[in-house]
Amino acid sequence: MVTFINKLTVFGDVNEFLAAKEPLTAFMSAQPGHVGNRTLRNLDEPNVFIEIAHWDDHAAHQAVVGSAEFRALVAPLVALAKPEPALWTTLPEGERLQADGTYAPAAA
Repeated sequence: MVTFINKLTVFGDVNEFLAAKEPLTAFMSAQPGHVGNRTLRNLDEPNVFIEIAHWDDHAAHQAVVGSAEFRALVAPLVALAKPEPALWTTLPEGERLQADGTYAPAAA
């Protein structure tokens, strides 16, 4: 499983942004490999949001964001907010970064 986390700083109208986000969220939720999602709002900055979505794997997420439907639905949001997206995965306790760029349990 991978987790998509996107910090969105809205520089346009917040309510317009929230309305434009709804069809994109519905589209993403209906896609193969989508596990679940939620939106968090910053308590101190009412124009800052965090989108968290869980996907079966990286390929499922990439297939969706590469689609024409996604590009059409995300276009209105680009005019209203600055995205800071990234895909994440769980780091098991005790793992360390290896020379080859992968993670593995630390040597004893």
